[in-house]
Amino acid sequence: ISPPATRDLRELVRHRAKLVMMRSSLKAQVHAVVAKRGIAVPFSDLFGVKGTKLLDRLELPETLAARLASQRRLIQTLEVEISQFDRLISDRLRQDPSYAALRTIPGIGPVLAAVLIAEIGDITRLTRAEQLTSWAGLTPRHHESDTKVHRGRITKQGSPLVRWAAVESVQLLPASSRVGRYRDQVADRRGRNIGVIAAARKQLEFVFYAMRDGRVRALAPAA
Repeated sequence: ISPPATRDLRELVRHRAKLVMMRSSLKAQVHAVVAKRGIAVPFSDLFGVKGTKLLDRLELPETLAARLASQRRLIQTLEVEISQFDRLISDRLRQDPSYAALRTIPGIGPVLAAVLIAEIGDITRLTRAEQLTSWAGLTPRHHESDTKVHRGRITKQGSPLVRWAAVESVQLLPASSRVGRYRDQVADRRGRNIGVIAAARKQLEFVFYAMRDGRVRALAPAA
């Protein structure tokens, strides 16, 4: 059982994650309203400055207009709530050395670092990085009979949030980074999805060392 401080942090992190899921659902519903009217969106972010102007000038039937206005109000409310929990989490972790160490890993920012610390908890209960990747469900299933060994899909056991954070952290890493290069090498041989999972497993190994040692020697610049 984790200590009270860790359990409290998990409450904050998990509630924030639920708020983000609610916001994502509402944004998808807004996109559905726009698509239903056959309106093209020529930019990537419908909720940025240009997108907001587009939504403001839409001419919709009364029912759709009311639905869209409600969705936008709810999104704004959730934005305020998410920002509030960002501050609460940041205040809790400001003096945590693991929090600072995790943020030195490419791809891991304040949000993902907080998720990893809250969900993993006391890193000293693990002795090897492989134990963390196995606990997070990022290792492949192992089937063995007689002289044949077959490795299947990842187990997906453990914390879904840790698994999500590890995968999310490697999605947009540049090829110039160590993990990004590894992701692309595996992807060239076995496909993008397997490359991302393999990179997430490698990333989680760095997370183990950052939380245990306060730094990742493998990522340090060469002397």
